[in-house]
Amino acid sequence: MIAIIDYGMGNLHSVRKALEAVGAQAEATSDPDVVRTAERVILPGVGAFADAAAELRRTGLGAAFVESVRAGKPCLGVCLGLQLLFDASEEDGLHEGLGLLPGRVVEFPAAPGLKVPHMGWNTLEISGDPPLLRGLGPDPSVYFVHSYYARAAENSDVVAVSEHGVVFPAVVARDNLYACQFHPEKSQRVGLSIYANFLRI
Repeated sequence: MIAIIDYGMGNLHSVRKALEAVGAQAEATSDPDVVRTAERVILPGVGAFADAAAELRRTGLGAAFVESVRAGKPCLGVCLGLQLLFDASEEDGLHEGLGLLPGRVVEFPAAPGLKVPHMGWNTLEISGDPPLLRGLGPDPSVYFVHSYYARAAENSDVVAVSEHGVVFPAVVARDNLYACQFHPEKSQRVGLSIYANFLRI
């Protein structure tokens, strides 16, 4: 069973429906013990980093997710769920993240003609052969909605990038931990393939 962490800030219904479309059993849960006993865990998220981080601390769901990662379970962050994996975010001040990956979340720099939030379809540039991204075909496009991006401290954690004024991490991976800055559940065939790959990891 896949546990989708429900801390009040995720697009849970769409994520669950996408997982069911590729044959997964998924359950949205706000119970840390369910997270700890699940075979795989997804940390989704939309909205403000500070509010999400505070809610993860308050509920114990953040600690349960960290335990799942350290136990070696396949774990996936989505959108804000990717940003929360890092040390800190500069969104509306400086706020501590889960500290699973070194780096900081920063705002897209202002530039003439550059719209923020970054919203819409962008192409992925994939490095190597990460299991989460296998079989997507050439130049896969995915759907983004975000105003901030992760500035990873370790280049080896970044397995795909995209560009919006700057080149930014679109997919990160370290051992059993993966995360997408975009929304696979909004990315049609490519997104379903990514969720199917997550089931095989």
